[in-house]
Amino acid sequence: MTDSTNILCRYELILTSAGEGIYGLDAEGRATFVNPAALEMTGWVEDEVLGESIHAQHHHSHANGEHYPRHECPIYAALKDGEIHHVTDEVFWHLDGSSFPVHYTSTPIWEHGEIIGAVVVFQDVSHIKQAEAELAVLQRRNALVLAAAGEGICGFDCAGNVTFSNPMASEMLAWPQDSVQQQSIHNIFGRDEVNSEEYCPVGNIVEGKSLFKASDKVFWRADGTSFPVDFVSTPIMDNAELQGIVMVFSDITQRKLDEQKLRQAIVEIKQLKNRLQDENTYLQEQINDNHQFTDILGHSDNLKIALRQVEQVAPTETSVLILGETGTGKELFARALHDLSSRNQRPLVKVNCAALPANLIESELFGHEKGSFTGAISRRTGRFELAHEGTIFLDEIGEIPLELQAKLLRVLQEGEIERLGDSKTIKINVRVIAATHRDLKKMVAEGEFREDLYYRLSVFPLSIPALRERKNDIALLVQYFVNKYAQKMSKTINQIPQTVMDNLLNYSWPGNVRELENVIERAVILSPEHSLKVPELLNVKQANSAEEPPLVSLMAMEKAHIIKVLESVQWKISGENAAAAILEMHPNTLRSRMNKLGIRRAITALNNVIAYRSSYGGT
Repeated sequence: MTDSTNILCRYELILTSAGEGIYGLDAEGRATFVNPAALEMTGWVEDEVLGESIHAQHHHSHANGEHYPRHECPIYAALKDGEIHHVTDEVFWHLDGSSFPVHYTSTPIWEHGEIIGAVVVFQDVSHIKQAEAELAVLQRRNALVLAAAGEGICGFDCAGNVTFSNPMASEMLAWPQDSVQQQSIHNIFGRDEVNSEEYCPVGNIVEGKSLFKASDKVFWRADGTSFPVDFVSTPIMDNAELQGIVMVFSDITQRKLDEQKLRQAIVEIKQLKNRLQDENTYLQEQINDNHQFTDILGHSDNLKIALRQVEQVAPTETSVLILGETGTGKELFARALHDLSSRNQRPLVKVNCAALPANLIESELFGHEKGSFTGAISRRTGRFELAHEGTIFLDEIGEIPLELQAKLLRVLQEGEIERLGDSKTIKINVRVIAATHRDLKKMVAEGEFREDLYYRLSVFPLSIPALRERKNDIALLVQYFVNKYAQKMSKTINQIPQTVMDNLLNYSWPGNVRELENVIERAVILSPEHSLKVPELLNVKQANSAEEPPLVSLMAMEKAHIIKVLESVQWKISGENAAAAILEMHPNTLRSRMNKLGIRRAITALNNVIAYRSSYGGT
């Protein structure tokens, strides 16, 4: 066998062994050679192919079934123009009439400067087409997922340039989608941020982090505004090589607003809780003070005038100044004004301005914050705040220090307060009722009381007559108090001797109704069954005397009375028929008053009697 023959045999073996389909064509496009791979792919046998037009057998129609004209066939184009033709998107047809996608190359064969044929090499790319189709589906699904995502998603290369973004990212950043992909990470993150490098979503991944999360950072929009975000950045790896970064971020503006609202709500709830606790404490202290309009007894003309005025002004929001001597029942009238008003479902908060130390009255009225002064160990709600949407009764208003009157005037004018130690303004809605036994006009003239505050308080002055000005009411009041205390002490007092009543009618009652009530209570305690016995202090001689008995302070009278009641029940404070029940006080309130007044059980019975009798000017 010659060398040329060996070479031909070797070439034939190569062609026969090739995995691609191979045709040899003559200048007319007829098959002169076909390898096994081509036969296997097309389903034909060699004898049926050789000498036949390849275009007619395997290339006669397009993929959609339309006729493929011979003169348009790229296979034969190589025979005409002598060029190599590469085709990637056509089909060959199988013997059974089915088609399969192919990539092929048609190469002309030259001999002595003439084209004598062509070689066609083709490949069944069905698996490639399938993979491409699957990839297209996957890409479509991924695109839909990215488009539907509620978070912003951006891809970056290792230099920090945006490579892709989803619609939500474009919307959040206010960049057109095509513009986003021209941006650097530094245009989105880290502007004006002190620790921008430390928290850079790209930088942290480039530095070797497999995952990086950050909360409450700032991203920047195209217009230069910023918004708070949480983000997660993740590396894109290929064969252990970093190819880029994917960053997922969320706009947390609404969350921060919700958190702020929640914090504010918690503060308000805490404030409301404290206020309710303070209100409860206050109401517990006042639980036995349950006077009603009907508790104001009498049928004298001057009292009727005052009661009629109460009925007229009570439904309004007008400030009322109650004028009257000590003991005339100014608090009862304040209670009546509140009960007949539209605010009667809210508290009537009472403040005795005369009983408060000058250095504490501001804290008592307006409240204070913890640490605002020595001894302020916790926040305290002031009386004005407790009275919100209700009524505040400022008894003995004339005793308020001059320097505090300006602040009180502001409250009345502006409807707002500030706690001590706090610059925050608190809006309040309070009706003010004030009372005094002093001549405020005179105090204004002497510079002891602000004129503007006086006119603010006295929009509607209400004068309460003294008991000596309504003598014909004394008998009614005596009977009322006798019944009240006899029932409380489980005694039967059904007789009031005329001499006793005469003494009561002829007495001047400098302490007014309060003094009368105290005297009757004492008398009931000391009286035998059935008949009322009046203390010696109220004899006719003393009543007709030009010399009035010495006046004592209310505190001294209160102290003496409490001691007497405690002695009568062997110092039992709480329980049925104990001192607190007789005095209509909460036991804790009674203990507080005892401490304030310096009442101790060590006081002897003799001292008690002396203190009690001296409080009424007795001997």
